[in-house]
Amino acid sequence: MKKIRIILMVFATLFVVNGCEEEDFELTNPSGLSPETYFRTEAQVQSAVNAVYANTQTIGLYTRTLFFAMDIMSREALGNPQLEADKRVYQEWSFDASHPPIAWYWDACFRGINKANFVIDNADRINEIPSSLLSDEKKARFIGEAKYMRAFYYFLLVTRFGDVPLITTVPEDGSGFPRTPADQVYDQIITDLNDASQSLWDKGRTENGRATQGAAFALLGKTHLYLEEYDEALAAFENIYGQYSLEDDYFANFREEEEFGPESIFEIQYDDDMGNSAVWNSNAAGEDANEVTFRGQEYGFNDWFNVYPNPALIAEYEEGDIRLDESFYFNGDTFAGGLIEELPLERDAAWRKYQNYYKDVNEDQASGINMKVIRYADVLLMMAEAENASGNQDDAIDYINEVRERAELAPLSDGLSESEVFDAIVHERMVELAGEQVRFPDLVRWGLAADYLSEFGFQAGKHEIWPIPNDEISANDGISQEDQNPGY
Repeated sequence: MKKIRIILMVFATLFVVNGCEEEDFELTNPSGLSPETYFRTEAQVQSAVNAVYANTQTIGLYTRTLFFAMDIMSREALGNPQLEADKRVYQEWSFDASHPPIAWYWDACFRGINKANFVIDNADRINEIPSSLLSDEKKARFIGEAKYMRAFYYFLLVTRFGDVPLITTVPEDGSGFPRTPADQVYDQIITDLNDASQSLWDKGRTENGRATQGAAFALLGKTHLYLEEYDEALAAFENIYGQYSLEDDYFANFREEEEFGPESIFEIQYDDDMGNSAVWNSNAAGEDANEVTFRGQEYGFNDWFNVYPNPALIAEYEEGDIRLDESFYFNGDTFAGGLIEELPLERDAAWRKYQNYYKDVNEDQASGINMKVIRYADVLLMMAEAENASGNQDDAIDYINEVRERAELAPLSDGLSESEVFDAIVHERMVELAGEQVRFPDLVRWGLAADYLSEFGFQAGKHEIWPIPNDEISANDGISQEDQNPGY
């Protein structure tokens, strides 16, 4: 009997702490306890919920694999000669089911789901805690956080792999789990987010780093948008429209000192003050979750400089768009180390987003800048997309113009056709969200990936999704090679 890799976890692993900002929520690390004896205090419940977040910080997700893969597959970033082979495969479209980072991504998500299921499975025990020890409102919020994160991990999975095992409880044995049709996975995501939106707190009441009501509505709207359910998407987004605002300074979204600003809806926390002992080996299990991200050093022109911005991306910016200089460095620019006289390797530009150069001469492995997952500009552009698809072009243009105004660009005029507005959205999302892991999923869901990427090796009908990892097929009785995604 094979064992399921996605559910292999000792009890203690469920309680691996999340490396969050010290001034935000407190973390504990209990071990050697059973569910029957564990859920008795607020601190214990909080610790179990904190563990659910930890897997976002592993090398399989936001610490390394996710941003490299998405940025390179979208061709927003191109590899310099020193880029490692395990990342170059995304540029060459040569990855397969044996590629370790793809397995790390899969494992990170499913282990996070298992931790979320552990909290949700024990909802009755949590609700039995006396209100003097844990208020009913907090009980509901903690369970809502677990549901939000389960939906979040499943969103990452279904958009990368298509059909995946849908597991909504901690399994009692090692029986195999077959792939579940993607539409059923999306249904569960929607159910979880609807539930979470009723119990999560708004941003002003919630400790930084935790899921909020706004985050639930934003991801719910995004999910409906991916399903082309435009009325439902707008209904979700309208719950948060006007509750957030754009940063006056675009680059504030990417400075460590201004995290969780008015534009931030959900972000993955990092903090180099908490250490980096696990920086190289934080694995898919979420053990010793990374407190830092590699992105600064990997992308840094004064450091490893493994990737650089695609010149085609640079050319997409309109004259006068302040986001160009806020997103990239060019020869002649100044930074904390002085003047950039000439970028390495004769490159025309280097990444500025998520870089520490605004305050440090060099990057290092311990970059503590949080990764923005959803911010308000993204929501405004998704609202524009939903309105445009619904035939409301002028409303769509209004949302686009909110984003363009911050970029100090002239507004789009009313009276544009649906196709003209759509083209404007494609452009605006490209330049507003460059290097934020949204471009490739956008191209896939729009059916445009082949148009933009085929000349570089992308194969339509194959590369829209990743292969099911060989390790999972070997370990899971419910999945065979016959169940592999097409082309792999």
